[in-house]
Amino acid sequence: MTNEEIQKIIDENKVVLFMKGTKDFPQCGFSGLVCKILGKLETDFQDVNVLDDTNGNLREEIKAFSDWPTIPQLYINKEFVGGADIVREMYGDGSLASMLEEPKPITGFPADALDKHLVQQRGLPDKNKKWRK
Repeated sequence: MTNEEIQKIIDENKVVLFMKGTKDFPQCGFSGLVCKILGKLETDFQDVNVLDDTNGNLREEIKAFSDWPTIPQLYINKEFVGGADIVREMYGDGSLASMLEEPKPITGFPADALDKHLVQQRGLPDKNKKWRK
């Protein structure tokens, strides 16, 4: 597999895991660990089996491509994240979940400001105001 083919896979998928085996049948404990973590985060991902003969010498080519010596290798949003140890650490500190979150749309008008505006304009009850009897 060429560097261009590897880059195309990364570009076409939000989350890609280059691994030994497949997500349904990992063939190495470290690959299985990353699959399990992504599963716990309910993340859909593209798996690429570096052991599959149809991928040529991908097992070595991906190491040269990323300049990272081990497999599995995780890419999120076209960026190299790391291997099993880094993924496990990021899962533990919550940064992996943050990285996988979909960006929230920016409306240009904060929700609290909208609530306050509706209260003032329509006389609706202010959810933040404490009422006394």
